[in-house]
Amino acid sequence: MIAYKRVLLKLSGEALMGEDAYGINRTVMQRIVTEIGEIKQLGVEIAIVIGGGNIFRGMRAADDGIERVTADYMGMLATVMNALALRDVMKQNGLAPRIQSALNIDQVVEPYIRGKAINYLKEGKVLIFAAGTGNPFFTTDTAAALRGMEMDVDIMLKATKVDGIYTSDPKINPSATRFDRLTFDEAITRNLQVMDATALTLCRDQKLPLNVFSIFKVGALKSIVVGENEGTLVTV
Repeated sequence: MIAYKRVLLKLSGEALMGEDAYGINRTVMQRIVTEIGEIKQLGVEIAIVIGGGNIFRGMRAADDGIERVTADYMGMLATVMNALALRDVMKQNGLAPRIQSALNIDQVVEPYIRGKAINYLKEGKVLIFAAGTGNPFFTTDTAAALRGMEMDVDIMLKATKVDGIYTSDPKINPSATRFDRLTFDEAITRNLQVMDATALTLCRDQKLPLNVFSIFKVGALKSIVVGENEGTLVTV
């Protein structure tokens, strides 16, 4: 029995690196695709928003002297590259992926069209959203919140390198403690760096629950969709 029929998975570019310094770790991507395939077999409809930080990060480049708007567009193109790689591995694993991009690159991927995207989900295809919102100054977290609402998903799942939301960065502070549950207002007020404030506010206002979990914990994704306590659940 599944707890969520349709989910939006926010997959960061950094998650695709594994322990590598940059780029895509094929072993890590294969394992992620395997886990996605497992919940697909349960009947879950899956949309994915993918980041590009493993290839290019716009804000960091802007700090190095590239104009922010230009840097953000470069970051969007990095997400398209990740989407293409993810699609390829999914195809090899028997899934039926489709990519839609917020930037028009017709020779590479099809543009984002909401009605078509919803039909893909109903047809059982795994939908990958690339290029964020298509606008500079907005993160892929915000794109995930936006697409989640547009796709009318039951929950947004943010895959990270840690197993939930902590009082502070557990890599820096060993005594940091993990929250099992939080409200959006608490996450925003405490500035817990879960997602950017725009994304959190969108989810709060539209009452879209968020679960933050570790993509590196085997079986965590499946645990969430069957209703088990995994990661940190953020609700209104």
